[in-house]
Amino acid sequence: MRDKSLSHPDDAEPRVDSGGAAAMPLRGAPDGVSRADFVYARLREDIFELRLLPGDRLTETGIASRFEVSRTPAREALQRLQGDGLMRGYVRGGWEVAPIDFSRFDDLYEMRELIETFAIRRVCDRYARRLPDVVETLDALDALWNVPPAQRMTDGRRVAEHDEAFHLALVDAAGNEEVSAALRRVTDRIHVVHRLGFIYGDRVGDTYDEHAALLAAIRGGHCDEAAALASRHVYRCRAEVCKLGAQRLEGVRFAAG
Repeated sequence: MRDKSLSHPDDAEPRVDSGGAAAMPLRGAPDGVSRADFVYARLREDIFELRLLPGDRLTETGIASRFEVSRTPAREALQRLQGDGLMRGYVRGGWEVAPIDFSRFDDLYEMRELIETFAIRRVCDRYARRLPDVVETLDALDALWNVPPAQRMTDGRRVAEHDEAFHLALVDAAGNEEVSAALRRVTDRIHVVHRLGFIYGDRVGDTYDEHAALLAAIRGGHCDEAAALASRHVYRCRAEVCKLGAQRLEGVRFAAG
């Protein structure tokens, strides 16, 4: 476990030092942005970009020092991250980036499958009626994903980011804000392992093929096929996470120092 504060939470001033840009001193929140919102957004980005890894420890005083804010907005930001399932709080101001509980991912991926297969059926119906927002969404997704191999992205981080955006855009096209919000909550909770699956797994080429097939099924009016393709895609993503496992995560932690 890396200790990102390098001190005890109740006495000496902590130091945040990960050896990268994320740990460099910052000059407080920009104009018009609350301090708590600023700290929340930056820490969330650090977690999602793997600059902070599951199990890393932080303190409120260390975060306050790094972002040049008081402990109150630092604590508020950490509590919001805890509400997102990304952080755990302990007594006397100690915090930890939420460890990955691989036993929970079956539930999360099952939830994702339910959301996406429901949404895909609505997208099929809305595309059949040629609703402008759906047509525009599918055109944009086709332009990115239905391309020859030579034009495909190869960087796992970028593909993971665009893969998340693909699924969020498709579910948004279903036209149900509550369903979209539910997928965003699930996406946040699986984000780290999802990204690691693309960086260290073998999902890039398959993802392009599966996305293109799904879009073609929707455009062709093959609703059952589209739902089945979406279900299969989620299953394969979950299988990649299972293959990744805790051992790979420990390797990432070692490489990060």
